[in-house]
Amino acid sequence: MKFEDLKLSYGYPLQLQTAGVAGQSERYSCRLIGCLPGRSILVSVPKHAGKLVRLKQGQKIIVRLMIDNGIGVFAVQVEMQTVDPYPILHLSYPESITFKGIRGATRVGVEQAVSVRNLSDTTLLPTDGLIVDISVTGTRVELTAPVGKIGDEVELVSSVMIMEVQRECRVKAIIRSQVETLEDSKLGGLTTSYGLEFVEKEEERRLVMYAFVYSQMAIQENRS
Repeated sequence: MKFEDLKLSYGYPLQLQTAGVAGQSERYSCRLIGCLPGRSILVSVPKHAGKLVRLKQGQKIIVRLMIDNGIGVFAVQVEMQTVDPYPILHLSYPESITFKGIRGATRVGVEQAVSVRNLSDTTLLPTDGLIVDISVTGTRVELTAPVGKIGDEVELVSSVMIMEVQRECRVKAIIRSQVETLEDSKLGGLTTSYGLEFVEKEEERRLVMYAFVYSQMAIQENRS
């Protein structure tokens, strides 16, 4: 796969991985500014602790990006970092893109605070709870009160941390299963557990959700 085949829009989110001190990798978020096929890629200069990250000419970088149901990975080198008229990072053009698919059935256990509201029945109040496991196709949530019935469309909102960057994750889903009065819930007391299938169509929202799932997979893989 070639970079131009991705047909990425300007502003598309990317992740840069560099080799840090003592061989430890550092990861930064940035966005695509533009590219000249076969020549170079232009991206925004990432920030760390509120300051622009300074990268050296010739420094090797691994770039990752979320592509629909998987992750694209490619290697580049820093060609130049400019400051004027605004900060831009010039990267070498990748020879090829490696694609790694994320299986929809792969779920990861989490304990992530979430608020859920019913889009099919607006008379119901939003309900708080926890995401207890999640994949790129769906999630299981435990809520402090019922939020709807099987077949209802709902919206989940959660403030998630992705590689030290806090983002709002907002996705639509359909209720596929429901179990009431769950006594051994992580929330304590009686709760309702729902199995939800993601149906979000907006690309930016899906990318945030994919990035969160992938980051949680990476965290748990590093722990094992």
